[in-house]
Amino acid sequence: MALMYNQALRITVPNPMEARYAERISLTSFFGVLRTWFLSVVRDDFKCGKITLEKTLKLLEKLDIRCNTIHVKYIFKNNDRLKQGRITIEEFRRIYRIIAHREEIIEIFNTCSENRKFLFEKNLAQFLTQEQYTLDINKSTASEIIQKYEPIEEVKQAHQMSFEGFTRYMNSSECLLFNNKYESVYQDMTHPLSDYFISSSHNTYLISDQLVGPSDLWGYVSALVKGCRCLEIDCWDGSQNEPVVYHGYTFTSKLLFKTVIRAIHKYAFITSDYPVVLSLENHCSPSQQEVMADSLQSTFGDALLSDTLDDFPDKLPSPEALKFKILVRNKKIGTLKETRERRGSDKHGQVEECEEEEEAEQEEEENEAKGPEPSDAFQDDLEKEAESKRAVGIPLFKKKKLKIATALSDLVIYTKAEKFRSFHHSRLYQQFNESNSIGESQARKLSKLRANEFILHTTKFITRIYPKATRTDSSNFNPQEFWNVGCQMVALNFQTPGLPMDLQNGKFLDNGGSGYILKPHFLRDSKTKFNPNKALMDSNPIILMIRLISGIQLPPSYHSSSNKADTLVSVEILGVPNDQMKQQSRVIKKNAFSPRWNETFTFIIQVPELALIRFVVENQGLIAGNEFLGQYTLPVLCMNKGYRRVPLFSKMGESLEPASLFIYVWYVR
Repeated sequence: MALMYNQALRITVPNPMEARYAERISLTSFFGVLRTWFLSVVRDDFKCGKITLEKTLKLLEKLDIRCNTIHVKYIFKNNDRLKQGRITIEEFRRIYRIIAHREEIIEIFNTCSENRKFLFEKNLAQFLTQEQYTLDINKSTASEIIQKYEPIEEVKQAHQMSFEGFTRYMNSSECLLFNNKYESVYQDMTHPLSDYFISSSHNTYLISDQLVGPSDLWGYVSALVKGCRCLEIDCWDGSQNEPVVYHGYTFTSKLLFKTVIRAIHKYAFITSDYPVVLSLENHCSPSQQEVMADSLQSTFGDALLSDTLDDFPDKLPSPEALKFKILVRNKKIGTLKETRERRGSDKHGQVEECEEEEEAEQEEEENEAKGPEPSDAFQDDLEKEAESKRAVGIPLFKKKKLKIATALSDLVIYTKAEKFRSFHHSRLYQQFNESNSIGESQARKLSKLRANEFILHTTKFITRIYPKATRTDSSNFNPQEFWNVGCQMVALNFQTPGLPMDLQNGKFLDNGGSGYILKPHFLRDSKTKFNPNKALMDSNPIILMIRLISGIQLPPSYHSSSNKADTLVSVEILGVPNDQMKQQSRVIKKNAFSPRWNETFTFIIQVPELALIRFVVENQGLIAGNEFLGQYTLPVLCMNKGYRRVPLFSKMGESLEPASLFIYVWYVR
């Protein structure tokens, strides 16, 4: 690691001011200062002699040491010599050192320190520059860190840092793997909507399966809190002229449309200021569509976009221009010009009729299962044949007539839902404000066979991908393959944990968790030659090295009666097909508290702009397979370099703090 390579650069002679501070502390005695500080913090808690496990946990918290209760329980038990459930101050001190004084941090501190007792400000600045790759170091940076994290007042006043301060700094949010400069919106938000990946959910009202599970407002609330910006609402006729939301023709429970809208209004902009798209799966009669339109207008008021923006009459506006706006995605009759001309008129009872081509997703899945994928040439022939049939009026799909209430139709501005026919048809006829929904099976074929055409399509038009109908258990597809071709709205079942949602959550950590991520240039360029399925001649790859050092208070196995697990870690890159790679550590037996691996993994990533990295901690299982303990996923280009802590999350996405991995990261382009 760089720490070992930079010893020749170390300056070992303190300046006169530092020497005076060091002398002052040495007169008091290093160990005396440390012991005095420790006793001053804990002495009052031992006035009555011994303390219990509960008080031990509170005292560790008072010392700013985050702990897993299960681990503390077993460490407490092992250090309670009399087995009375109460410990002395010296026994507590041993427990504190076991938890707070990690060997790997001591090694780093001793290498950086000139005397293995303190770091001078220049030592800390050197560590930040050479080991943490912090580029914007100034004279006050090290001083500010010392003032913030050093708990011993005498050491702080001497402008030095003890190991106690150093370990608190290394365990802080400043040393997390995710670079905090990406925790706020930093990307250019003035591009058209089609230039962004948009966090999107499928059947947002469901919190379980697609057949008999409950519909719940929590589906919308939790999705919005996670930064989701495209919500799906399945609308059906309800009793007493009140539209309802549920999964049609199933036993899922029903919600009133107006109740759903009110919940969305309350939470829409809690996490992000950028626009929310309501994707309506509209099965309502015209009269209840009018009720929907009234509910949308009365609930959202001026936040509901019901007219083109003056600066964007004939092109998609930007997220910045649409801040705090609600957009309706639905079928639309007529043009935007006609919509504008009807502004302020009475639309009650006005109904338009249109024909829609219907293509069953089930047929696509059956065809997919019959045999190998057709060739590009065969696909070209199919498309030419389809265009020929259209030219002479031969129907390709079943057609059904739709009745759309003008009041609802006129609320659709920049997100008109339009049936996808072919890339050729879209090039000729699709309007800038029309977006397509494509089922995962068809989208997967297109992404494999017509990847470059797919990308050219998504440079112009918002494209939404949704799960196939056979996913009745609310399972999810891998969203990465559709992000690779620039699809903006890759809709997932947010209620279902697993790899797809880990990727979703990890990707949208970027750009401040705003739910909008600017696509790489090669997915926005209308002349792009990019194809994720082919080797790239002009790529700008990165070489990434991950040194897996240790684990910190990892979750113990659910099958263990103690705090142990046979821990292993896998590190996986997910991106374009050529970048997909997974490497795995060896197993550390019976140690979930502080396993040490010291293993290095190296990756060459051709398209880092699309790559995610996923850390998974497991308990080795010899019969039933490995047991998931925790994971963390983030974009490769959002990683800090140097010594970093990787926080872990449960299968349901809950933080497992303080459980984490300790790693060293280095990469170069």
